[in-house]
Amino acid sequence: DELTTAQSKTLNGNLNVKIIDRTQLILEIFALRARSKEGKLQVELAQLDYLMPRLQGHGRSLSRLGGGIGTRGPGETKLEMDRRHIRTRMNEVKHQLETVVEHRERYRNKREQNHVFQVALVGYTNAGKSSWFNALAKESTYEKKLLFATLDPKTRQIQINDGFNLIISDTVGFIQKLPTTLIAAFKSTLEEAKNADLLLHVVDSSHPEYRAQYDTVNQIVNDLDMGQIPQAIIFNKKDLHDGSLPATNKPHVFVSSKDEKDIEKVKSLLFNQIKQVLTYYEESVPSANADRLYFLKQHTLISELVFDEVNANYQVKGYKKNRRKL
Repeated sequence: DELTTAQSKTLNGNLNVKIIDRTQLILEIFALRARSKEGKLQVELAQLDYLMPRLQGHGRSLSRLGGGIGTRGPGETKLEMDRRHIRTRMNEVKHQLETVVEHRERYRNKREQNHVFQVALVGYTNAGKSSWFNALAKESTYEKKLLFATLDPKTRQIQINDGFNLIISDTVGFIQKLPTTLIAAFKSTLEEAKNADLLLHVVDSSHPEYRAQYDTVNQIVNDLDMGQIPQAIIFNKKDLHDGSLPATNKPHVFVSSKDEKDIEKVKSLLFNQIKQVLTYYEESVPSANADRLYFLKQHTLISELVFDEVNANYQVKGYKKNRRKL
């Protein structure tokens, strides 16, 4: 669990070894995994933010040596210097992150203006989100059986149903009692999920505690004010699962990202869930108007396309975003 400054100081003094608590351990793992500039900056900010109030407890070199009125020990001077240095560095990192966040915000606003449908992969750490991101986006991003293998948010455009464009985002894995320091530092990463039209919640069904992990993710989703976003469940790692079939009252599939047939099952789940979010429409398009037909294929989810030979037009049935001016 998380240690208080006093606990950390006492343990450090008595045992004479470096003491790290749960949050620091997570931060150390994060530091090892971060690859992009944004990821590294986010981790550094979280580390500095966590270290700042705990400086006093870090070793005898930083303890207060001065005593009495008007005296100032060398340790206290060192402490103040360290604090000033951390504050300065935190301001630098925040400034650099603001530039990255603004850049991401511009992209996000553009996508919203174009009313592009957005899907975010969420789930407990090591559930297999990156595997499904790679399978759906035909990408080869970093995926490994590791805690927090993904720290850098990735977004790609994919097509389903012969033309319909949507954006899919991979996010940082959640964990029980996610430290608030991390939520603050990874705000821009989590924004990708907060603006989604649909959450694909990936669950490691082979884990003995998968039900607790499932509940933890839903709790964090609610804490981040994302509970209103429609959610579909991918019970992953079917090939490693033993025991009874996982179940939920939400739309779900039981699959493995290594199986081609299962990839089609997830695409089918996506198709059906997108239909629930969008609004049904019908339209008649003259056969000469190829541009209109192409536009509808790209920007709406077409469920039926029939050519009427008598009137020489296409009868289109499908689903569109409410705000789109068609």
